[in-house]
Formats: sequence, C-alpha cells, structure tokens
Amino acid sequence: MKKITITLASAIAMSLLSSAAYAEKRILLKTPIYYNSSLPGLGSTIKYVQQGLKDLSGNSIKMKVYEPNKLVHPKEILDAVSTGKVQAGYATAGNWGGKIPAARLFSAVPFGPEAPEYLAWFYHGNGNKLHQELYDNNNLNVKVQICGILAPETSAWFNTPITKPEDLKGLKMRFFGLGALVMEKLGVSTVGLPGGEIFPALEKGVIDATEFSMPVVDKRIGLHKLLKYNYFPGWHQQATMMELIINQDTWKKMSKSQQSMIEHVCKSATLDALALGEALQAPVLKENVENNGVINKYWSPTMLATFKNKWLEVAAQESAKDPAFKRIYDDLETFRATYDLWEANAFLPRPKPSI
Repeated sequence: MKKITITLASAIAMSLLSSAAYAEKRILLKTPIYYNSSLPGLGSTIKYVQQGLKDLSGNSIKMKVYEPNKLVHPKEILDAVSTGKVQAGYATAGNWGGKIPAARLFSAVPFGPEAPEYLAWFYHGNGNKLHQELYDNNNLNVKVQICGILAPETSAWFNTPITKPEDLKGLKMRFFGLGALVMEKLGVSTVGLPGGEIFPALEKGVIDATEFSMPVVDKRIGLHKLLKYNYFPGWHQQATMMELIINQDTWKKMSKSQQSMIEHVCKSATLDALALGEALQAPVLKENVENNGVINKYWSPTMLATFKNKWLEVAAQESAKDPAFKRIYDDLETFRATYDLWEANAFLPRPKPSI
C-alpha cells in the first residue's frame, strides 16, 4: 500500500506539472535585429538569447530572429516594436539618438564607465529604472532591458597618422553616438553608416576614416584592407550596452515565469557577451600587425585630453537643452563619483600600453 501511495502521488505531481506546462501561454517573439548576427558580440548575442529561451521555456517562448532589413529596416525597429508591428527588437539605444537624444546615455558614454561600473549602475543603481522611464515618457509602448554588452571598441581607423587635433579638421568620418558630437567639435564631418555600408563608402571616398566596433568585428567588415592606422583606446565606447525591447502588450500577456526567464536569459547573455568580447580581441590585434600591415597607435595624453575636454562641452550643452539627458547624466555622474573611491583603491594600475 505504501508503494502504491507513493507511486500514485508521483503520478499526480507529474500530471500537475505537465498540465501547468501545457497551460503556459505560447509566446512568439518576431525579433528584427539592427546588426547582423554573424558579427561576434555585436550581433551574435541575440542567438544566445534565442537558444536560451527555447531551452528554458520548453518552447513556450519562441523567438524568431530576423537579420537586418529582412522584416523591417533597422532604423524602424523601435517604432515597429512600440506599435506592435513586431513583438520584439534587438539593438543598442544609441541607434535611437535621433529620436530620443538621451537614449544614447544607455548605449555608450565617452570617457564613461567601463563594463563593471556600467553594469553596477544599471543593476544596482538607477540605470534600469531611468532607461524604462525614458521610453515610457516618450510614449513608447515597450519593455526594455539590457541584453548584452560589448568590450571596448577601437577609437578609429585612418589612412595617415593623427598627431594633433588639427589633423582631424576637415575629415569625413563614420562615427557613432555621443562620440560623433565630440568629433564634430574638432572639425570632423560625421555620418552614421551601418556596418555593411562602411567599406563601400571608404572605397568610393565618401568618407576618409571610420570607427565601428571591436577589433574582431572591424576585421569582419575588412577595415584593415583600406586603412592602416588603428587608434586606441576607444574613449568614445569603453563599454556598449545592447538592449532587448519587447512590445508592452506582448510583455503583459506573458506569465511571471516567462517574464523571469527573459530577464535571466538577458543577464546570462550579458555575461557571455562580455566574456566573449574580452576573449577574442588580442589575436586580431596580433594578426593585424603581423599579417595585414596595420599600425596600432595609442592616443597621446594631449589628444586624449582634447577629446575629454570636448566631451565635457558636449555633455554640458546636451544637458542644457534636454532635461531628460541632464537627469540621466547627473545620476550616472553621481554614481560614478561614489564608485571612484572603490575604483581608485581596488584595481592594479595598468602598464604603459605597448601595441
């Protein structure tokens, strides 16, 4: 009788679990992405998310990823998700800078936090809260969460050495986000081009120089074939956040467990993307020098000071004209001022760069 009772109880429990799983509402997330998923870290992280949701949800959440331009134009992703044309989208908030200038602070900040500090602000400061509030205040019907982070980017690629600020004046460059505003103050004419258009633009002389992403991504689009001077550090993007946006109506239809799965898969994806980005860059730097004729350069203290001074001017101007920018930037700077005490004492000094 005891064995029969135990067997019966186990059968009932399994039946209840099966019924609960069967009752879980099936969710389809059609997800257009801004950057091609073949680009390591920049685009590949969404594939990690797609597989993680499939495995953890038992297929109750299905994500279908659409490469750039396959479903909607990349620049239309935010509006498409907000209006419900698609259920989700994947990009970095800086892509919406033309529509919502303050969103660029949730993407990458010149001379801003490195990955650990940025993540600390998002997860344990006000970053996530302010991110969602910004989209809500702009009447965007989306649930947003960070879902990936890039390692530092290279600063830029040029065809001649840049030794002083005057060397930048008159150049036509592809540049991203808040960093582009800094370069414009130095007389650079900037344009935002997607990755696939950078190489042709350089070939045709539409632009003279460019920045794009981490070395492993720059390699994929062939920048080393046209430009030989690669500058570091990437002062404009020491860390770059990626975001998953989900239509709010779709989000509200999900069960608590489904919402939790998405949140935790995105946290896992963020960790994986950071580790991947840090692991892949050094071999590319070595290959560029040894096999591709690239000359790696590190900005002089004078040039870095120039970039930083111009950034402080940009930050002040953006804060003066946009209350949302000021609120978010002030919060980040307050967090960083406290964090500085820890940063200054906790980490070993970096050696003089040799690249």
